[in-house]
Amino acid sequence: MAGTAGPSLLLRPARVRRDAGGKIVGQALPQISAGGRTLRMGRMRWPRSVYAQGKEPDYRFSLANERTFLAWIRTALALLAAGVAVDVVDLSMSASSQTALAFLLVCTGMGTAIASWIRWALAERAIRCAEPLPSFGFGAIFTLVVIAAAVIVMTGLR
Repeated sequence: MAGTAGPSLLLRPARVRRDAGGKIVGQALPQISAGGRTLRMGRMRWPRSVYAQGKEPDYRFSLANERTFLAWIRTALALLAAGVAVDVVDLSMSASSQTALAFLLVCTGMGTAIASWIRWALAERAIRCAEPLPSFGFGAIFTLVVIAAAVIVMTGLR
């Protein structure tokens, strides 16, 4: 539609300050301007319970923590898909065993997604505060659930 203008959004890149020799001595945060408001991108980080503590770590550690989080999310999605597949496909096991296995897999997928978020936040906060990483207590629970699923499969086969 000609003549109608939507809200303007302007992204200003980071400003770099240089000394007389051309060496970078300071850098301002990138900014977003929209509707007369200017927001610094560095202030929009969430969750505050993680980013409000400590100091900014080496980015490689944060990226490694994110990759671990994404690996756990992929595992959660695989467990959910397995639960749906077990429920839909007719296996050579009793209906109650098949339903129990599907329920166990779906619940484990949900629990894995929740635990991965909590684990990411705890690890990120520890990295930012230069503290030891949290223990991997969820791993023991996850192992027990996988063993329980294997037992259901073995006992449910006709």
